[in-house]
Amino acid sequence: MANIDPRAQWQAALDKSRKRDANFTTLSGDALQAVYGPEDVTLDPAEDLGYPGQFPYTRGVHPSMYRGRLWTMRQFAGFGTARETNERFKFLLGAGQTGLSVAFDFPTLMGYDSDDEIAMGEVGKVGVSISSLADMQTLFDGIPMGEISTSMTINGPAPIMLAFYIACAERNGVDPKTLRGTIQNDILKEYQAQHAWLVPPEPALRMITDAMTYCAEHVPQWNTVSISGYHIREAGSTAAQELAFTLANGMEYVRRGVAVGLDVDSFAPRLSFFFDSHLDFFEEISKFRAARRIWARKMRDEFGAKDPKSWMLRFHTQTAGVSLTAQQPENNIVRTAFEAMAAVLGGTQSLHTNSMDETLSLPTEKAVKIALRTQQIIADETEVTHVADPMAGSYFVEAQTNRLEEEAEKYFAEIESRGGVVPAIMDGFFQLEIHHSAVKYQRAIESGSKKVVGVNTYVEEGEGLTIDLHKIRKETQDEAHKAMADLRSSRDENEVKTSLDAIRAACGTDDNLIAVFVIAAHAGCTLGEIAQVLRTEFGEFQEPNIL
Repeated sequence: MANIDPRAQWQAALDKSRKRDANFTTLSGDALQAVYGPEDVTLDPAEDLGYPGQFPYTRGVHPSMYRGRLWTMRQFAGFGTARETNERFKFLLGAGQTGLSVAFDFPTLMGYDSDDEIAMGEVGKVGVSISSLADMQTLFDGIPMGEISTSMTINGPAPIMLAFYIACAERNGVDPKTLRGTIQNDILKEYQAQHAWLVPPEPALRMITDAMTYCAEHVPQWNTVSISGYHIREAGSTAAQELAFTLANGMEYVRRGVAVGLDVDSFAPRLSFFFDSHLDFFEEISKFRAARRIWARKMRDEFGAKDPKSWMLRFHTQTAGVSLTAQQPENNIVRTAFEAMAAVLGGTQSLHTNSMDETLSLPTEKAVKIALRTQQIIADETEVTHVADPMAGSYFVEAQTNRLEEEAEKYFAEIESRGGVVPAIMDGFFQLEIHHSAVKYQRAIESGSKKVVGVNTYVEEGEGLTIDLHKIRKETQDEAHKAMADLRSSRDENEVKTSLDAIRAACGTDDNLIAVFVIAAHAGCTLGEIAQVLRTEFGEFQEPNIL
């Protein structure tokens, strides 16, 4: 009897049974085969796969993964005044959330006080307004800072906000050495995608290495940089671009830390990552697995890290805000659930699930509770947490993991050929790559080749808004202005001037800026005052004209 090639037999059957004439691709646009088999996957069990908790951590950073400990359920929250957000934090903690994540308003993200003229009309709109240590104290009033893990999503002014948080803990009698959490502090992706900065790249990177140095000694459990692919993906990148650009930025931070004399193992274990979880279920799982493998190899083999903790890529995930629709917003609950499941099966350490109403407003308590319950149902009802990396060995997942790693390596080579991350920012490379991908994706939606339920398919005529929305109180801005007036009238202006002068002097030396920021925070200096000193001393960044 003649030998029969099972793949050829299957291919013949496939050709006869094809029902749809379509181009099947990943969400990022990469072509997909109809089936994957052992011939599509090349894996060295030791160097590529291994077991969870073992190098290269493709299968997870802990041997037992969620059998040992669930991911941190950390809902992003912030709106209005510090007092209002404090109440939301307590609501979320009461509902079972296990970590806090602070969303700041746009003036704060750009380094302006709530009473600055440029902040008018924006105070408290897309996050909480924090302009001083006093605001930070209100934000964490009644919250055990030494026990709860806090993440703060802010970048340009991140070193100042970190100083406010440290000073707040000190005022509350909490030893900074007990503080746990993360300041995003990822300035490189701001120049690439999100565009919220204070100063040009070089002084911004200097402040990041100052944070690494300061926290290694004074706040050793704190993650000093959360290297973020989330905002790169939300700006329109593909999964491979998110993976490559994020890890390239991470490697640049490691280079900068080593360049100022830090031992790589003294700070690398405190670096964390922040990824998007989009709607292509298997591509996202594969992306997370590829990220761990790439990082482990780079840290061990290129940077010479000896501590296994330096090799482990630990990451927070947020479901894809850009995937949510204003039309039929209840559908967003389903989208978020699948994205959250992909993050869990991909091995995340921390997770935020978006609320169904976030394309229309800041989330209501009802919407944010549904989002949190989504995580809790995954954790307690689906049983997917019982086995570490249940996706391993899938021909499709392993092939996708390999593909994403290969595409990332090509991007690393391109970035290196341009002189590194900062030169590639200055010539607009990252910005153009993201721009082209965003345009391609948007055109696919507009043409209908990319289906979006409720937007270009299954559209219901005459449908109206079916959910209640959160509204920011009109009094928010006035209350923030009063808080600033009270601060300015009660502080010692001579102490403020002395502290700002010390920052100005430190900008021209090698003195650690975080140390002088903490002193300035205690003196009552505001975010805007400190930021203005930095802008004056370091100048302002002008992005390249890329179009």
